[in-house]
Amino acid sequence: MVFQLTDEHRAIRQAVREFGENEIRPVASEHDQEGKYPEGLRQKAAEYDFVAPHIPEKYGGAGMDLLSSVIVTEELWRADPGIGSAVGSAGFGTNMIVKYGDERMKSEWLPKIASGEAASFSAISEPAHGSNVAGMETVAQKDGDEYVISGNKMWITNGTVADVGVLMAKTSPEAGHRGITAFLVPASSDGFQTEKIDNKLGIRASDLAEVIVNDVRVPEENVIGEVDKGFYQLMDFFAHGRTRVASQAVGTAQASLDAAIEYADEREQFGQPISEFQAIQHKLAEMATNIEAARSLTYRAASTVEDGDEQLAAKFASMAKLFASEHAVDVADEAIQVHGGAGYVTDHPVERYYRDARITKIYEGTSEIQKNIIAERLL
Repeated sequence: MVFQLTDEHRAIRQAVREFGENEIRPVASEHDQEGKYPEGLRQKAAEYDFVAPHIPEKYGGAGMDLLSSVIVTEELWRADPGIGSAVGSAGFGTNMIVKYGDERMKSEWLPKIASGEAASFSAISEPAHGSNVAGMETVAQKDGDEYVISGNKMWITNGTVADVGVLMAKTSPEAGHRGITAFLVPASSDGFQTEKIDNKLGIRASDLAEVIVNDVRVPEENVIGEVDKGFYQLMDFFAHGRTRVASQAVGTAQASLDAAIEYADEREQFGQPISEFQAIQHKLAEMATNIEAARSLTYRAASTVEDGDEQLAAKFASMAKLFASEHAVDVADEAIQVHGGAGYVTDHPVERYYRDARITKIYEGTSEIQKNIIAERLL
């Protein structure tokens, strides 16, 4: 399948690229070294519709399709994966609200998130349960016209900076994945506690936390969708999330290649730029080829998800995430090799890209999980 970006897609890419070069790249190293969340940049990005671009225009968003959103993510991560993550994740959980939330939820929160006034989180993983969503132990018990939620959530992006989020809990614990419900939970709720995780290998500008919910009470109208249907609702967005991670990996790989080419043109050995040595040229050629393959697969996944064929979308989304994430790490590694010793220190960004790329092989389902999904749809 051949993909031809429209003029609108190209305009989106150019706009995000300019924002990244002018606003993100100059402060990227500082945010990485200090682990500083880019609150101001998130708000500025929202002015250009780069935060949660899928939110419908009715609620203040850009109403972008998945391919357009993927291009936004790719370019944000090309500018800097850490800040790109912080900006791109500020609308976590809003897909669920858009599709399954009631009008009250949408009207109250979506305009705030799209405008940068608020950020959101999606709380699924737990200390003992990552890919095994059905094993979650957080429970929500009905008490009159409220639900009382208790449990621990782990690796929650935006945990300490978000204003609201989608939290998954078991309303019928004995039913496994058939007993999970999605709740809209304001971070200001009594009993909602967070502990920042700041010893990360990469994407240090992005906020990460453990979330502890201790008898958090939410009204029953805060159920998103239907009671005990949360897992099935979540499944609607697995392919979306994995395609977006693939685009993160593509952006990081492209940034690594850009840095390697620039350094190879500047660095001289034996009286000539190292870019004139065939060994370096072969590295750059292979890096570029893998990036283009990953980009094409990612765009195909985005288009397939939009087409609505769930089985095909799941396969291509997993293929895109697997291929793009694995090669992002490989490309970043080769970029360091092109730099030699200079690539091993913080004077150049490639060591940061290498650290940042590694997460794409883990979240939204590890590479091993993606292989399982792909194999299930082949056999």
